[in-house]
Amino acid sequence: MPAGRPGTQDRLAIIAGGGLLPRYVADAARAHGENPFIFALRAESTEDWAGFEHRIVSVGDYAGLRAGLAENGIGRAVLSGWVRRRPEWRDIRAPLAAIARLPGVVRTLLKGGDDAVLKMVIRLLEGEGVRVVGAHEIVPDLLAAPGPLGRVRPDAAAEADIAAAAEAALALGRLDIGQGAVAVGGRVVALEGAEGTDDMLERVAALRAEGRISRRRRGVLVKLCKPGQDFRADLPAIGRETLRRIRAAGLAGIAVEAGRSLVLEREALAAEADAAGLFVTGICPRERGNVP
Repeated sequence: MPAGRPGTQDRLAIIAGGGLLPRYVADAARAHGENPFIFALRAESTEDWAGFEHRIVSVGDYAGLRAGLAENGIGRAVLSGWVRRRPEWRDIRAPLAAIARLPGVVRTLLKGGDDAVLKMVIRLLEGEGVRVVGAHEIVPDLLAAPGPLGRVRPDAAAEADIAAAAEAALALGRLDIGQGAVAVGGRVVALEGAEGTDDMLERVAALRAEGRISRRRRGVLVKLCKPGQDFRADLPAIGRETLRRIRAAGLAGIAVEAGRSLVLEREALAAEADAAGLFVTGICPRERGNVP
């Protein structure tokens, strides 16, 4: 019997937030003979999970998640997709035993940075005997490779922008704020905050339209893994929607960290980037000594 089937006590759960990644992981797990159980996060996941066994849980409903883990023989879990909303204190439902075992759990869920919250969620799951695995362990071909994805390569100006934005993204990551930065003409013009990458790019497009960013210089988006980040959760991810937004913002391309970022819709993304004359490339900042 393939690992992860009901009855083995090692069934895979996918805790599904927003975006395309949860569906990629679910389909890949099924293709490998697993029968994943989906915990769709209310008001976050927009996928139709009718073809999978699933349960809808609120972001703060750890008690409901815990019950679902036990009822369905879950031994492994993947955290995938983005979560835009933090629960209010009155929405958090967690067993007293879990709160006692991990002091500060409620405070972290309410006020911690994204990485701190994800690490707390991992500890809660591990406390229930569930092994947390990364999305890249289920779908390894999603990891970005070094170098250009398509035919277009960054020119000298874009390379200078990549260096500036990468430095900013690393500083941002050390503060557990975000993973992305935009540089234009060697100057950092936007940092990703709680709004996420898409809204940051909309802000860049608005600044460009207002003339507050040069219309002659194009610029780049860089997304990097946070220093010290647990690779099992919230790796930087890009897809065709990211490409469309950088095009609307007048940028020349996207650079993501090779081996530590996820690329969705790879073939379609490469084709669309080539058609638009934009680059998508994997970089290795750690090899240049930029990351401690």
